[in-house]
Amino acid sequence: MTNRDFDLLSSWQFDLPPELIASRPSPERDDARLMVIDRAVGRIIHSRIRDLPQWLHAGDLLVFNNTKVLPARLFGIRTATGGRWEGLYIEQTESGEWHLLCDTRGRLTAGEMITVIPSQQWENSVGTPNTSIQRSILTLRLTQRQQDGSWLAIAEDRRPVREILEEFGSLPLPPYMGRKIADEQDRERYQTSFAAEPGAVAAPTAGLHFTDSLLQRCAEQGILRTELTLHTGPGTFRPVTSERLSNHQMHEEWCRLPAESADVIRRVRGSGRVVAVGTTSVRTLESAALSDSEFPRAWEGRTALFIQPGFVFRSVNCLLTNFHLPGSTLIVLVAAFADFELIMEGYRQAIEQRYRFFSYGDAMLIL
Repeated sequence: MTNRDFDLLSSWQFDLPPELIASRPSPERDDARLMVIDRAVGRIIHSRIRDLPQWLHAGDLLVFNNTKVLPARLFGIRTATGGRWEGLYIEQTESGEWHLLCDTRGRLTAGEMITVIPSQQWENSVGTPNTSIQRSILTLRLTQRQQDGSWLAIAEDRRPVREILEEFGSLPLPPYMGRKIADEQDRERYQTSFAAEPGAVAAPTAGLHFTDSLLQRCAEQGILRTELTLHTGPGTFRPVTSERLSNHQMHEEWCRLPAESADVIRRVRGSGRVVAVGTTSVRTLESAALSDSEFPRAWEGRTALFIQPGFVFRSVNCLLTNFHLPGSTLIVLVAAFADFELIMEGYRQAIEQRYRFFSYGDAMLIL
């Protein structure tokens, strides 16, 4: 046992060579490497994601997050100053306002107007785009700044939000990928092959590895699958800034466990293992279990669950996840699921053996 203080952010830091950060996907989804961690014996094995079926058993259940990433990154011009503006759409409030993260020089004010330009036009512009020659524009009126620095805004366009974002937005790639506007490759690969429910601003990255072929081979071996939904929010991009994790406030995210998925989980429990594909699936399942004493059954709500060492897992037996950022809430969750020292040894070996990290990187299966 370690005497490490798990509440200290410094306990979760490690040196990650920047060249191991995957800014582009592998040639094929199932080309990724797979580190297998067997908690029962403390063993670490190096494999490939395409060999996943050999590490699972007939009757095991893969639980996928079927959220679909919205083209939520927006680009525009501040009408009052002519300055460039960038925004990230988060969600639409019950009153119809848009909840946005905004980035610009200077200070935004309530009532200010933003002229949003389609991302592809923005990408091809030189200097400050001349909005008078743009073929299509969208006007946003900022209404209220929130305590966390985000903004509410009214879109002067009555079409459904998803339709507007499809015309004006770009997939919100993580900053470490080094490009603000998603290209054709990103538009395919920064979505899972089974994405069905639009609403996320970040991909459930463990699911990015799955091809139709890999899913078919799992099915042929008797491995079951089901789906839930968690719309990944902007907390994915926001680092922990407080020195103590107990002072960190997770952003709420909407999630749902459908009745048919709850039924499958109920049938599997006791005979097979529930294998959460990604930390978002873990948080949905464990939030449902905490919220309903009769879990598993249908559940829907918003969760700000921050899973840390000492957490008692009630629903998940195994976890498939990517390699995460030092000091992130995600690596804390992974180490809560397994032994801290075992996970840190896994990360040490991943760096030594040149695994690829983050969204487009390699994967870890914890049994």
